[in-house]
Amino acid sequence: MTGLRADARRNREKILAAARELFREQGTAVALDDIARRAGVGIGTLYRRFPDRDALITDVALEGFETVLAVVEAARAGGGGAVAVLGEVFRRVVEQRDRLVMPLVGGPVVRDPRVRKLQRAILGALEEVLAEGRDEGVLRADITAFDLVGAAAMACRPMPHLPREAAGALAARHVAVYLHGLRPHGALALPDMVDPGEYLGLG
Repeated sequence: MTGLRADARRNREKILAAARELFREQGTAVALDDIARRAGVGIGTLYRRFPDRDALITDVALEGFETVLAVVEAARAGGGGAVAVLGEVFRRVVEQRDRLVMPLVGGPVVRDPRVRKLQRAILGALEEVLAEGRDEGVLRADITAFDLVGAAAMACRPMPHLPREAAGALAARHVAVYLHGLRPHGALALPDMVDPGEYLGLG
């Protein structure tokens, strides 16, 4: 974040890293004292950076959605067709899964307008990739950006107690199976789904 001294930036980054870890381990109701302790800072330092729990949750969410948008944009910049782009999106998302606690692994709905703007940008970019794939004849017509986000969330939640290397390999297999299922030829029709955007206020 611009405008902060180097030591203040470091403390903020440590608090966010600790919050991500503890949100993943215990949920967002974890004690703020525990987050400060995990970050190696005093509780006063935490409150100077984040005046309350909602502010901390919002910044963790913002960081996660900014990461996802950067992943999608980088994958699109690499080119190679829609399927290759989606494969790269999934690969990079799984790589960055430790930073994606709020957007992909769970947490309360954050209604901050900055979060909504990022969500819309991500969904819009993914829908453009899907449209390109349909035009290329390589992606089925009934897949939505919300389907992609849901699949990424599941790929980022490996089976418990697996070593990180094994979890990464399993996630890669799940992604490969999912990408194969996006092909249009011989695909079975998908069940109907209510648009999640209605619940997130993105409609």
